[in-house]
Amino acid sequence: MKSTSEAAFETAIEAVLLGNGYTRVEGKGFDRERAIFPAEALSFIRTTQGKAWDKLEALHGEQTGARVLEALCKWLDTYGTLDTLRHGFKCFGKTLRIAFFRPAHGLNPELEARYQANRLGLTRQLHFSPRSEQSLDVVLAVNGIPVVTLELKNPLSGQTAANAIHQYRHDRDPREPIFVFTKRALVHFAVDTEEARMATRLAGSATYFLPFNRGMDGGAGNPPDPAGRNYKTAYLWEEVLQRDSLLDLLARFLHLDVEEKTTDDGKKVRKESLIFPRYHQLQAVRQMVAGAASEGVGHNYLVEHSAGSGKSNTIAWLAHRLSSLHNAHDERLFDSVVVITDRVVLDRQLQDTIYQFDHRQGVVQKIDEDSRQLAEALESGVPIIITTLQKF
Repeated sequence: MKSTSEAAFETAIEAVLLGNGYTRVEGKGFDRERAIFPAEALSFIRTTQGKAWDKLEALHGEQTGARVLEALCKWLDTYGTLDTLRHGFKCFGKTLRIAFFRPAHGLNPELEARYQANRLGLTRQLHFSPRSEQSLDVVLAVNGIPVVTLELKNPLSGQTAANAIHQYRHDRDPREPIFVFTKRALVHFAVDTEEARMATRLAGSATYFLPFNRGMDGGAGNPPDPAGRNYKTAYLWEEVLQRDSLLDLLARFLHLDVEEKTTDDGKKVRKESLIFPRYHQLQAVRQMVAGAASEGVGHNYLVEHSAGSGKSNTIAWLAHRLSSLHNAHDERLFDSVVVITDRVVLDRQLQDTIYQFDHRQGVVQKIDEDSRQLAEALESGVPIIITTLQKF
């Protein structure tokens, strides 16, 4: 039984998101075995890709919906939520999309219309398990695919985000379909009125939560809410999880970091981590991109990140965003973005990260020969060039 103060907290978050382009989706429409809202997914595909649907229907008749869902879930289980949202899935030889992201420019009204057709759903107290009646406080879904879970606590009822973390670690089985790493929900927030923490992988008692706070006076925590409300964490649902922001995060920020190591006995071990930006990273990238878009070229900006706070990822996100940035007249702002680094690890990280966003070859070029190679890359307008100071 939830306390009244926690229910009120839930209601406050719901009210903001429903006023920001989300729709309320009832939990009874959730397929617990497949961890998906089937009606939402099928409705989106049918509405946005009518011609492809008609062709499939000519082949499969009344079984079309079942066939499409089967193909979608198989693709999600194989390639994961992020890849499926970004690049679609194959169904009897046809590529179907389960999301459309905002284009870098507004030159194509059809792309903008498809973006607006995305259905972001909010479900409270979702009974997610095929085996029990456990429920999650809030689940956010994109076109029927769950992407965010939230456990909410209110200190007025004697519980804090630490209790939510305990819940995720000890009461949420990572083998449940909705929690399987990268295959359904991508990020899990433990939130109270004072602070927020997040995890991208549930692993029982080993689940690692990072702070997702704005910081205060150069330190941890959150400043008082500027609007004078009781919720210092209001930025989470009023900024970060707002419709356009969440779709932007899914399209251009989240990425799977793959690290391969060789053990002492010669075995290769592959470690995967799903990277969701911390608040300071998100703020830095978005503020600089907005500054460049409004002020144009020729300005200097400084990003201040402390040790271990994700500088490499911030550089990768920023380089990718600037390379496709358009001004108010829909003109591309930069011919090339040059990343000057002394870190070899950044070369591969940048290329891997950007390839997940953009599958085109030739978006990133590493300059590893001489200044002539650098000049050629600049002249031919390679979108992102990685080099060292010595090559200039």
